[in-house]
Amino acid sequence: MIRHIVIWTLKATEAHEKATAIDRICTALGSLPPLIPEILHLRVAHNVAYDDVNADVVLVADFESVEALQAYQDHPEHQKVVPVVRGLTASRTAIDFDVV
Repeated sequence: MIRHIVIWTLKATEAHEKATAIDRICTALGSLPPLIPEILHLRVAHNVAYDDVNADVVLVADFESVEALQAYQDHPEHQKVVPVVRGLTASRTAIDFDVV
């Protein structure tokens, strides 16, 4: 199984703007599991501690294989969400690893 983790820092800096951005990201990404069969598990969450040094939002998703991860990446429903997330985030870090 492949675990896909993405961490974003938001463009927004004010608490209200951050909350709105987090809600939009969580809603957009959270809508994908019923639409993309390759997703085995997907969780989107926001940071709850150390705001001054931590990122703002994380996605953790599991896929059967790298090929299934790639199918998710290429899926039209995922591609619809990408510009929403990119428009709200200042930086992105990701890692994909084999879960043993």
